Amino acid sequence: MEGLEDSGRAAEEHGGTDNGSGTESPGTVPRGLCPSRPGPRKKLVLHIDLNNTILVSDTVTGQGPAAALDYFLSTVTWGKMSKQGRWEWLSDSTSLLPPCDNAVSYYSHFGRTPGFTSAAGKRFRGILDEHLALFRWPAGTKADRELSVKGEGGQLYHWILPSFFQLLKDLTQEGREFAVVFRTFGSDLPRVLSAVSRALNEGAHPLFPDLPDLKLNVNMTPGKIRCSKRGAALSRGEERHSTRDGDRGLYQYLSSAQGLGGFQDHFEWWASNTFSIRGGKPLWVDPFDQHVEHIFIDDNIRQNDEDTIVHPKVFLDAGGTETRTASTSELYDITLVQTDLLQAISQPSYFTQRVHICLENYERNLQQGAP
Repeated sequence: MEGLEDSGRAAEEHGGTDNGSGTESPGTVPRGLCPSRPGPRKKLVLHIDLNNTILVSDTVTGQGPAAALDYFLSTVTWGKMSKQGRWEWLSDSTSLLPPCDNAVSYYSHFGRTPGFTSAAGKRFRGILDEHLALFRWPAGTKADRELSVKGEGGQLYHWILPSFFQLLKDLTQEGREFAVVFRTFGSDLPRVLSAVSRALNEGAHPLFPDLPDLKLNVNMTPGKIRCSKRGAALSRGEERHSTRDGDRGLYQYLSSAQGLGGFQDHFEWWASNTFSIRGGKPLWVDPFDQHVEHIFIDDNIRQNDEDTIVHPKVFLDAGGTETRTASTSELYDITLVQTDLLQAISQPSYFTQRVHICLENYERNLQQGAP
């Protein structure tokens, strides 16, 4: 398991590359997750956040698309406080990672700032307007009660980003066995399940009328994951699972997922752990598993374990029940993907590309670790 620690150092040294969409994001670099030989093509279980990952709005905070995207921009723009106590911008570009050692995001220093691109962040207003235009609902197409959302100025937008539906099409066309598990702290899950079900079963999406051909099932019952000092407990309908007898049972349950479904995670537990990795959404990772690979996609995944949203729990032994907490940097771009919302909007294949990068990095590290 030493390779996991090695991968942490590699991730910390890793910079970003300009992808042409206005946001810099991590590229592919070798990292070490390496206890076993590569086996047959694995089933994928994709844990996918909702707000600022596949949704550009937030019913909990009441943010429409423009306000949600405006907030996201404050998290990917960087500066520092001068000796005179004034904010100084260090880059005119957006990026997931800080452009230099002393850079902090505007959001991390000032918190949520309504109207960011109309005031302190006005230099980024063009990026906001450009990307709002990119996910407008198709002109001349009637509004859909679930798949479209009305913005602050009355303009219609996609409620669920088209790049998510493109991911489903791409993975199916690749012949990949996969399941999607939505993971959110918010209250949008029932509506998302309903909207996705209509798109997949009724062909209701104007850009993807052939989605019923994918023959993907949606479990319409939202579940819950609750955490405490005693461990984690999962419930959905009549189903109950917990880590009372170790983490293996919950890992096996999530690994057996089929189609699409989802769970509301435990926001209060995250908050009580000061929004750190210790209270994050749990993700069980088994580097010994030759059959299933789990990937978590969330905009709040950050390489700062005191300010990140997923708690990776890596099994210590093949078939064992004991896990250890892995740092975010150890698994960044292997099983953890920090959503670049701007790219998710501007690039239809964004999620597919990020999944492929994880698969390639994971396989490379298996090969490097094989005796």
